[in-house]
Amino acid sequence: MNIKRIFGAILTLGGIGALIYAAMVFAKTSGDNLDIRSLIIYGVLGLLFFLSGMSLVRSTKDSEGTA
Repeated sequence: MNIKRIFGAILTLGGIGALIYAAMVFAKTSGDNLDIRSLIIYGVLGLLFFLSGMSLVRSTKDSEGTA
C-alpha cells in the first residue's frame, strides 16, 4: 500500500471525526447557548480534512510489483 494512500485515509478519518464532533456540538447547543466559534472551527477543519483525504486517496494510483 502506498504511503500517500495511508495518509489520505488518516486525513479522511480525522475529517469524519471532526465533522461528527461538530454535529454533536450543534445538537447540544440551545438557542441562547449557541457555541458558534467551535462549531465553525470543527466544521470547516473537518470538511477540509475530509475532502483533502478523499482527493489524495482517489488520485493516488496503486504501484504493484515494486520490490
